[in-house]
Amino acid sequence: MSAPRPAEPYDAFRALAARRGEPARRLMESLARARAETSDSPETWAPPVGIQTGLPAAAALGPASYFADFATPHGRRHVRVCAATACFAAEAGRHLAEVEAALGVAAGDVTPDGERSLQAVRCLGYCYAGPAALDGDAPRTGPGLAAQLAGREHPRAPAIPAVDATGDPVLLGGAVLGEASWQVWPSVVTARGPDDVQQEVAASGLRGRGGAGFRVATKWAAAGRAPGTVVVANGDEGDPGSYADRLLMEADPDRVLEGLALACFACGARRGVVMVRSEYPHALTRMREAVEGAYAAGHLGTRVHGTDTTVDVQVVRGAGSYVTGEETALIASLEGGRGCARPRPPYPTQRGLWDAPTVVNNVETLAAVPWIVAHGGGAYARRGTAEETGTKLVCLSERFTRPGAYEVELGTPVRRIVTELGGGLKDGAELAVLQVGGPLGGFLAADSLDVPLTEAELSARGAALGHAGLVAFDWRVAPEEVLRHIWEFAAAESCGACSPCRVGSRRGLELAVAHAPPGPAYGRLSRVLAEASLCAFGRRIPPAVRSLARAYEGRLPGWDQ
Repeated sequence: MSAPRPAEPYDAFRALAARRGEPARRLMESLARARAETSDSPETWAPPVGIQTGLPAAAALGPASYFADFATPHGRRHVRVCAATACFAAEAGRHLAEVEAALGVAAGDVTPDGERSLQAVRCLGYCYAGPAALDGDAPRTGPGLAAQLAGREHPRAPAIPAVDATGDPVLLGGAVLGEASWQVWPSVVTARGPDDVQQEVAASGLRGRGGAGFRVATKWAAAGRAPGTVVVANGDEGDPGSYADRLLMEADPDRVLEGLALACFACGARRGVVMVRSEYPHALTRMREAVEGAYAAGHLGTRVHGTDTTVDVQVVRGAGSYVTGEETALIASLEGGRGCARPRPPYPTQRGLWDAPTVVNNVETLAAVPWIVAHGGGAYARRGTAEETGTKLVCLSERFTRPGAYEVELGTPVRRIVTELGGGLKDGAELAVLQVGGPLGGFLAADSLDVPLTEAELSARGAALGHAGLVAFDWRVAPEEVLRHIWEFAAAESCGACSPCRVGSRRGLELAVAHAPPGPAYGRLSRVLAEASLCAFGRRIPPAVRSLARAYEGRLPGWDQ
């Protein structure tokens, strides 16, 4: 009889992962509670949290020193002020210094008495009313932000303006028209099969709305309905300028959950996870309330609506990191680790959360699924363009006359969105450049807006669709300051997992601060970032910078147009 085969290292890893799973799921919440009770550095309070949770001390120190919410000291009053693109464009970034002066504390610090602390974040999802801050979990927005935080003015926090520009909304039916959710799920789970849902989504041509634009049905099929499959609703919307996910989770959380349930059904998954970024506290509350209501109504749980289907959903709070919007970094954070991107392959659909096949879909993507299943994939495919079907939520920043979230069909000209829907810039200001698709998306010049809103057309012009946030810059902000802002974002949000991005983003910021024109050293830096970065974050920095230089048409000194 042959001897037993020795355990392979991978088998040992799987066993360790299984043992760590439950403690690690509790770790992030335990770290958040511990951080709220102390202003000390993570080295002093995080290791005991790990031990108390049943993990090694180092397992807690890793995420505690990585995520901004844990690494930043907290006073008894903790204020998060947005330093992201739309808020920067609103007042040329002056609001941060004003808030620091009003509160008597620098960003990233706490007062000596531990009374107040200030954290600069990117972003809070109030791009339509910036600049913005959260005082605890209470929002403050608009001009006079520092005075509001100092108690000299009444707080302002307007709701998100939401407008359907299609005549038959896919995504805003609940938020704008008051349409009820959970209308499709009961009949699907009792009278239709997973193949039916899969086929309708395939026929629709729906692509992911989180930035990558991958075909949703293809990703679902890649998981193969393997045992233990997990579906993750990615609500860690990090692109400054976009607040579509926040709108959906706050105004119509049941539609998001119904889409998640349908995705779980199609993928053969018994478990779903909703990740909500910590910068969206009201969305977190709304999603948790919606999950409780869905269980009470019988939409979730075991034997859903009297069938053999089980769908259990958990809502998880993020901890402050842009890169955790990337699916492998998101999975790492759900496992209680540092939210760093991982090499692919293996892809999450084969080996994801705790080594289980994992499908990650953006919140907006999932919110479209109920409409598609109800009306048919063909009806969805007739909207938009032949290659990029359906509708998209486009978010307009505070500089517009009519800022807000607009549902439009893909292929709608950007100029129509800017001038007709958004009404151009407020107070008659002149548009200098338009940022499309987030800080690492790209920029268009004011005379280059005659482009359809599709990934292919925008990419051909050096921009990107991304989450479809449109941030307008007028001439109050100097081109050099916009360039510096891009590099500041890149340096602050790089996860540090690979040296090209970790070192390159900081070197780029040094050059931008010094107003150094591009030369051979800059060219080498760009090539290394674009070709050797582990994930799209680092690879997107050079094209974003180049598109900015083109959009400003020679107004960046030393840049060859």
